[in-house]
Amino acid sequence: MTGTTTVTTTDGRGAAGVPVRGLTVLYDAECGLCVHLRAWLARQAQLVPLELLPAGSAEVRARFPGLDHAATLDEVTVIGDSGQVYQGSRAWIVVLWALRDHRRLAHRLAGPTGAKLARGAVLAAAKWREAQRRGGPWGGQVYRRADGWSYHPRTGWTYSPPSYSPPSCSGTAPASR
Repeated sequence: MTGTTTVTTTDGRGAAGVPVRGLTVLYDAECGLCVHLRAWLARQAQLVPLELLPAGSAEVRARFPGLDHAATLDEVTVIGDSGQVYQGSRAWIVVLWALRDHRRLAHRLAGPTGAKLARGAVLAAAKWREAQRRGGPWGGQVYRRADGWSYHPRTGWTYSPPSYSPPSCSGTAPASR
């Protein structure tokens, strides 16, 4: 799955007749929930190969130039090897369909009743993510690499403050009185 793919939405194009031989899953690398789900997906037995890439990365921008990259950071996006684009609950259903142990669940979620459940789950995850960005009802905040935070599975969260040099007009210490 290399090279540039033309992005086409699945709405109204008869995507059901196009075979899917591989999926690219875009995830927010700055979101703890997204990173956790990425790791979970990587451990699952796959009937259709999944390529997991950080949304908005240089590689994704180069491979999928027609994609709304800002939207991929807000909503889970999956791209089929023939250019099909799935977002939100449809994206999760397609990902589950690609997994050996979850294909039956994907078929259930694809029906009218299951689609409502899948949509509710995606909305709940989006609400949780937004709460984390704003500090959340639990008092937590999002820890971003750019702010000096990093997570290591064995040791947990670590903080290395970004270097800061206060501005100086003359480069000398201020005079004392």
